[in-house]
Amino acid sequence: GGGAGAAMADGEGLVSVDYEVYGKVQGVFFRKYTQGEAKKLGLVGWVQNTSHGTVQGQIQGPTARVRELQEWLRKIGSPQSHISRAEFSNEKKIEALEHKEFQILK
Repeated sequence: GGGAGAAMADGEGLVSVDYEVYGKVQGVFFRKYTQGEAKKLGLVGWVQNTSHGTVQGQIQGPTARVRELQEWLRKIGSPQSHISRAEFSNEKKIEALEHKEFQILK
């Protein structure tokens, strides 16, 4: 882990992107791990299980960090999960974060 002082560079744009992850992603602590990873990266947004067996949500933060979480959602996930694919949509630049934290929605 890095030390403190990882301040966000001024002028690094913020983005918002929606995601949906397919595969064995429910009942494997996927939401808890996603929240933990997002917090580690300093991102905000939310994550929830859907009725059709996927996990979906939104990520907001500096572009580079959002890309890191997208890679994590695409390839890693929680230890017991099996991701078949992750889809990202509605990506847009935002002026300010619309969430205060990264939360798990029921």
